[in-house]
Amino acid sequence: MNGVRMSFAETTAPGGASDPAESLTAQLEVMRAAFLRDGPPDVDARRADLRRLQSALLAERDAIVAAIAADFGSRAREETLAADLFVVISAIRHARGGLRRWMRPRRRQIDPVFLPARARLLPQPLGVVGIIAPWNYPVNLALSPLVAALAAGNRAMVKPSEMTPRTAEVLAGLLGRAFPADQVAVVTGGTEVGAAFAALPFDHLLFTGSTAVGRKVMAAAASGLTPVTLELGGKSPAIIGPGADLERAVRSIVQGKLFNAGQTCIAPDYVLAPADKVEAVATLALRTAAQFHPHLAGNPSYTAIVNERHAQRLLGLVEDAEAKGATVRQPERPAGDADAGGAERKLPLTVLTGVSDQMRVMREEIFGPLLPVLPYDDLQVALDGINAGPRPLALYLFEDDRATVDRVLSHTWSGGACVNETLLHAGIEDLPFGGVGDSGMGRYHGREGFETFSHLKPVLYQSRFNAMWMMRPPYGRWSRLALRLMLGRAAS
Repeated sequence: MNGVRMSFAETTAPGGASDPAESLTAQLEVMRAAFLRDGPPDVDARRADLRRLQSALLAERDAIVAAIAADFGSRAREETLAADLFVVISAIRHARGGLRRWMRPRRRQIDPVFLPARARLLPQPLGVVGIIAPWNYPVNLALSPLVAALAAGNRAMVKPSEMTPRTAEVLAGLLGRAFPADQVAVVTGGTEVGAAFAALPFDHLLFTGSTAVGRKVMAAAASGLTPVTLELGGKSPAIIGPGADLERAVRSIVQGKLFNAGQTCIAPDYVLAPADKVEAVATLALRTAAQFHPHLAGNPSYTAIVNERHAQRLLGLVEDAEAKGATVRQPERPAGDADAGGAERKLPLTVLTGVSDQMRVMREEIFGPLLPVLPYDDLQVALDGINAGPRPLALYLFEDDRATVDRVLSHTWSGGACVNETLLHAGIEDLPFGGVGDSGMGRYHGREGFETFSHLKPVLYQSRFNAMWMMRPPYGRWSRLALRLMLGRAAS
């Protein structure tokens, strides 16, 4: 078992053995006591926390780039700066700008029969929240939820993935220097530590990862009635409509698929194209991939598959599809160029046509640079096929006809969507991010993230003089009059 490493002194079980549950529970109790002692931070304190996080992140940018590259074996610097740093800094800037507005009490309407009372919602921090981050964007998906949690006035325990240990160590140092241990704590360790972490009685728990693990996290959280936000994944389709600009569509799909080598929860998982355009889509996709990355071996712009196990899983998906009748194509490469089975674990874009539902590549989330292209003759049949499966985290539509766009968006269900683009909706901080059905529950980013980690407490403010005296016992003439007025208004 991996040990529990935190930015505070570990507790140990009798006999000196490390006990993850005991250590984690002790830290949670310390943080909850500190939260109750100090109370909710004001707007200036929250903005200062966010500025401190931003300064720490910028100061450690080179260490973050190096750590992620080492964990992956090779990770494009530009992708790390864009997806793991810029996105978090954008979230901080957005939260700092909106914080005073988000924290204001919110007036709610009140029925005239209750006047002159007033009703408001008071945003209030929940307390101590837990964040479980995945390996594919190990800084972004740990710190973006932390931005929302701090903006809402909470304290947080963060569990990075054990699959990116160097990045987890950088995060532990970065956050340990920026915040006191009773405000933000980083916990590192393996699956046993993760299971103990998920079972803690947090005031809220946010998990990002696979649907299968999300079910286990939700079951663990249920024991303490911990509310959860689950950011999962699924098979996000890219639909090329009959009125799409084909070259533009394919370029965007390939760019979205190859970003981080497809190891993105909202990557386009497969393509649906008009039957007479499937061959053109496959050819354009291979040509575009060759233009983006003419070489893979030693190419610093192309990210590696995170480890050998995932590389072999992807190769297994290709072998299974080919054995069951799919056509497999890759861009032409120089002799000796690396592939997923080589030391660099770099798999080129692999286009698959002639696929069927019996193939693993169409039953599992791919999470790599494999691109099945499926034909359709009738767009509605294609939409029915999407709706028959689990609801995806994202849906991408390429189409210039407004009526078709409106039809597809209104007749499909997904966590989010882009029209004539891929991935970028997740970088718009004022758009909430989250899944639906098997792709997750709850949402964050921007104001929605603030509200996820807040309790909007409903409060009634009663006036000294009010009409409710008419309803006090013993009930009689005045109470009957009040009820006639109340029920008459309700029926009107």
